[in-house]
Amino acid sequence: MTIATPLPDDATIRSIRGRLTRPIVLVGMMGVGKSTVGRKLASTLGLHFVDADDEIAEAANMSIPEIFDQFGEPYFRNGERRVIARLLEDEGSECVIATGGGAFVQDDTRDLILRNGLAVWLDSDIDTLVERVGRNDKRPLLRGGNAREIITRMKAEREPAYAKAPLHVTTSAGPHLQAVARILEELDKWL
Repeated sequence: MTIATPLPDDATIRSIRGRLTRPIVLVGMMGVGKSTVGRKLASTLGLHFVDADDEIAEAANMSIPEIFDQFGEPYFRNGERRVIARLLEDEGSECVIATGGGAFVQDDTRDLILRNGLAVWLDSDIDTLVERVGRNDKRPLLRGGNAREIITRMKAEREPAYAKAPLHVTTSAGPHLQAVARILEELDKWL
């Protein structure tokens, strides 16, 4: 039985929010829970939540798979960088931004996030990632291959970039509120 990590008390949550001077930006592999955890984290802190992939799709008036299919990954990454730059500038310290799994791997995008946001690397084990991404068949980088092999390879390739985030929080298959509690604990120590 896993003992849940409780959320901090209201005074600690208010203190964390009061010390934020830039947006919290969640980075990490697809399936780690950036969007779900990000929504819960934003709600807990009384902040606005933005999913960068949703913003990219809206700006392009196309789904992410359609962008990949029609224009390719380099085009998508360029648009992703521009959207994240806009979000970092427009949202200030009043938001939590969930990025796509490959965003922080791109040097220019990572530099933007490190300069203008507070990057939190959400990490998870391969089994949890495979189980979670198996629920979604719309991930362009997993098409036409064995999800476990692709995720294992991508995780190994991307970890050096993710490790540049100042905060690192490991999530599990447990409730997302546990991840929120761990993030708040790390923020409280770091800020």
